[in-house]
Amino acid sequence: MVLALVDDLMFRSKIKSSAAGLGVRVTFAGSKDAALASMRAERPALVILDLNNRRIDPIGTVSEMKHDTVLSSVRTVGFVSHVDADTISAAKAAGVNEVLARSAFTAALPNLLTSGRD
Repeated sequence: MVLALVDDLMFRSKIKSSAAGLGVRVTFAGSKDAALASMRAERPALVILDLNNRRIDPIGTVSEMKHDTVLSSVRTVGFVSHVDADTISAAKAAGVNEVLARSAFTAALPNLLTSGRD
């Protein structure tokens, strides 16, 4: 299972359609608390984060994950505007495994999703 903390409708649609075509189960969480609860209920193979979405608090979510012995090893991939150097630095410092520019994320999405296949 792949968990996505993504509110942007365009990216949600891309993730859903790519996942459906690949037979990958994806769930979406709309908040840090919902994401952490979902991860504790069913440990995902991959967590996808929209790092520019401040409402969901992706950096805080990853920080909590990395301090939780059960969730610390869950692979995380974040996408971000390529010009947002501060968010890129903060994501790496928090422990996001892979940080990609939005365009690179879109291109890599099929491979990312299959790495999180059930």
